[in-house]
Amino acid sequence: MGATVIYSTQPTIQGIIREFRTQTHAATPAMGLYFASPQFEASELSRQMQQLFPETPIFGCSSAGEIVSGKMLKHSVVLMLFDHDVIDDVCIEVVENVSGTCRISDVLTRFEAYYGKPISDMDYQHYVGVILIDGLSLAEERVMEKIGDLTNLTFIGGSAGDDLQFQKTYVYANGRAYENAALLALIKPTVGFDVIKTQSFCPMTQTLLATKVNESTREVLEFNHQPALQAYADAIGVSVKHLSESFSRFPVGLMIGDEPYVRSPQTIVADRIRFYCQIKEGMELSLLKSTDIIADTKAAIRSKQAELGRISGMINFHCILRTLELEEKGLTEAYGQLFADIPTIGFSTYGEQYIGHINQTSTILVFQ
Repeated sequence: MGATVIYSTQPTIQGIIREFRTQTHAATPAMGLYFASPQFEASELSRQMQQLFPETPIFGCSSAGEIVSGKMLKHSVVLMLFDHDVIDDVCIEVVENVSGTCRISDVLTRFEAYYGKPISDMDYQHYVGVILIDGLSLAEERVMEKIGDLTNLTFIGGSAGDDLQFQKTYVYANGRAYENAALLALIKPTVGFDVIKTQSFCPMTQTLLATKVNESTREVLEFNHQPALQAYADAIGVSVKHLSESFSRFPVGLMIGDEPYVRSPQTIVADRIRFYCQIKEGMELSLLKSTDIIADTKAAIRSKQAELGRISGMINFHCILRTLELEEKGLTEAYGQLFADIPTIGFSTYGEQYIGHINQTSTILVFQ
């Protein structure tokens, strides 16, 4: 009962489906969610996963690494099946062409028709949204802003990955695979739910004011009215030549109270810094320094367990940059073990969604 987690590292879709059949019980789950290595042909995988559970709403996306209770994996498919004692109902909708015309209002209208009430009447304590979006679309900020403008419901999720190939990422629903799309699932849980956001950074004293930016390409040309490269290098005390080597350890964050919402530098393009998420002109950002991912995540889970009394399942949207740091430090096994005693599914994302689009963070949906 509750949430059941299964996974397969079989090298073919047929092998994965066979293995899943042997691990699933006879009852029809209320909802299925899966994350898959991009090595599997997207359309065929989505078709066969839906056929495996023909009466169940099932959805997911491609990943840059997979997470399951007790393990961090690669080249796998991980699946969480939710029984009706956790999920009462779910409505899944896909928004296509998110990099162009993005009709979020149409999706919300379909949610209203499905649940038989206006979005404004849906209690944020009884409904929660999951969003999975093409990680190469550069559309996450726009989509999340529109969701925030149109509803007070929480939407949490991640940007689909493709094992750092940066070629094609997919979301899966209705037995199909979609590119340049966002999948929105509006869930009505049977149990209580909450969110964990942990980013394992603390603010330094230095701040950077974005004084010249290209928002559409996520590039900053100037910080503090100086060339972006030099201003950033001076702030962290390195030469411009070695600046990119320090990006993952010293990102920047938009501070909301004492809480940083991380914006991570991606690469240097000529004399500009390209970020993994958008920085707006005039935005003041605090320079951040890394702390301990393992200790911070353990503390966050324990705190939420103490607050809720129990956790029956977790969905972990975990930034690929955090995964790379864990791999570099030989800590992937230790990270996976943090979730060994709780049914957990997750993936390494190309960005995280929670009150906007952020980086180097884990946004975790928790079911009581």
